Parts: sequence; structure tokens; C-alpha cells
Amino acid sequence: MPWPEIKDSTGCAAAIPFLLDAVARGDADTAGSALGELRRRICQYGFLVGQATAATVPFLWELVRLPQVTCRVGILHLLKSIADARQWETTAAAYPKLLRRRDNYVEWEREARHAVHAQRGVLRHLLDEPDREIVRASEELAATLGNRSSADLGCRHEQP
Repeated sequence: MPWPEIKDSTGCAAAIPFLLDAVARGDADTAGSALGELRRRICQYGFLVGQATAATVPFLWELVRLPQVTCRVGILHLLKSIADARQWETTAAAYPKLLRRRDNYVEWEREARHAVHAQRGVLRHLLDEPDREIVRASEELAATLGNRSSADLGCRHEQP
């Protein structure tokens, strides 16, 4: 990925690989802090996505699969925020001029949502985790993605 050539909310997205690495390898404090910074860069305010968001999503899905990652619940919440993002699309409906800008925010938003949807099969495994917080966050994300139950994902997970 040519990270220096794409933009996040701060400008150049070159720091994203370093943040992903800190999420993957850091202790709880380090990983949590890096995830917070990553959220600020790719899903600012919890609803504004940008050019670097879709490129980052596959890495987030990879991290959420790893049991040693300490902030998997936070990653699932971030993926849900990205899947819910419709700020640019909503704004463009009211102000079509936005669609003629050089930076195509609406398309970036759609690509980001598509990237989250593309790997929703990962939820199948997360719903069988022993950690109830992971299961709850996975269920919330599944609902956002249109998978209303674990049965929709082919899971054996029993709901309480």
C-alpha cells in the first residue's frame, strides 16, 4: 500500500502502518492509544471517513482475528462506525456540488463501507469467542451489516 500517497484526516496517511503495528503488538495502553489515533485518522468523530479508510479496513479485520490483540472490542466498534458512515453521502444528497470535487469523499465512504462488508465472514468466528464483550460487539456489527443473527452467519453460537 502506498500510504504516503493517500490521505487520512491529518493529511498524509504514512503513519497508519505504524499505528496498526502498535495496535497489533502493544500492551493494552499502547494498543488502545494507537487505536484511538487510528480512529481519529480514518473515522474522525466516529462518522467521517476518508481516502485511507478503505485501505485500512482489511488490516483491522486481520487484527480483530488475533487473540493477543488487546483492543479487539474497540476494533469491532471502529468497524461498526465505518459501516454506519453516511455523512458524505447524506451531505451530497442535499448539496450535489460535493460530487464534483476533486477529492471524492462520497466514493471513499462507499469504498470503506464495502471493505467492511467484504470480510463480514470473520464475524462467524468471533461470535463463538468465550469473551462476551467480543461476542456483543460482533453481534452489533453483524446487525449493522445486515446479518441480524448469528444464524445468518452460519454460527453455532447460542444467544442468551
